[in-house]
Amino acid sequence: MRRDAVILVAENNDEHFSLISKNLQRTSLRNEIVRFTDGQQVLDFLLKRQAGEWEYAERYILLLNIDMPKVSGIEVLKAVKADTTLKKMPVIMLADTEDYKTIGQCHDLGCSIYIIKPSEEDRFIEVIQKAGAFLLSVEVPQINKLS
Repeated sequence: MRRDAVILVAENNDEHFSLISKNLQRTSLRNEIVRFTDGQQVLDFLLKRQAGEWEYAERYILLLNIDMPKVSGIEVLKAVKADTTLKKMPVIMLADTEDYKTIGQCHDLGCSIYIIKPSEEDRFIEVIQKAGAFLLSVEVPQINKLS
């Protein structure tokens, strides 16, 4: 992944966020990581451009916990994929559930990848490191700037 891509992490659990950020960095990702602790913060950040207030990078990837306070991850995903400018942004869903209906819904809405967060810390670390290694080779599309 290009170094100018910013990794947005929507994770309300402090321990999970710490594991995510540390283990992404262990895979040689040196991209900026920006954290959000609820779904409304993500939407506020991403949709501020509507009011011409968005100072942003050109490339983002969103790691989105499905179970977020205020606005759920699924609602954030719907809003991102419904927006003509943001819809190409890769969204990786992070979830505690293996519910096939939820997995299918997220893919139908346009998520790029659905990752199940293991409950065991060692497995969670392994999953995040594998995701980070994968991200090293991903090309993130540019978000078109508004004129």
